[in-house]
Amino acid sequence: MRTVHGNLGSLVLSAFFVFAGIMVLYDTTGYSDSDSKVFPQTVATVLIVFSVIAFVSGLLRPLDEEGFGNGSWWRRFALVVTMLLACFAMPYIGFLAAGAIAFAGGLISAMHDHWTPGKLVLYWGSGAVIMAAFYAVFKFALLVPLP
Repeated sequence: MRTVHGNLGSLVLSAFFVFAGIMVLYDTTGYSDSDSKVFPQTVATVLIVFSVIAFVSGLLRPLDEEGFGNGSWWRRFALVVTMLLACFAMPYIGFLAAGAIAFAGGLISAMHDHWTPGKLVLYWGSGAVIMAAFYAVFKFALLVPLP
């Protein structure tokens, strides 16, 4: 028999993200410029909708096994640490350097195969192109002031 116990962590996280989305929506009510509300309100609304879907599906169809499985804990920890590091470092080192930290942490955390010279060039090169493209879109197309 399936129980909600195996999904407890997922249910708690889903509820937290619903709460976080509601807090963001509330925070945007104090923004004086209506243009600056659009992005956070859109992201918060999508976050709430998908978190509610995850919560309801976790209640209706609980899993037989724990949500985290048997993966590598150092990979999860490294990913979270590098994302937080990139967020906190961005105002000081800039968008591109912080993006490089986030990309490197994510790539190293996600890479399960052995590194080869070809993979090294392909992954790091494509990451540099993606970061440059994001920078160009935000800076020049959307006119977002970047640190």
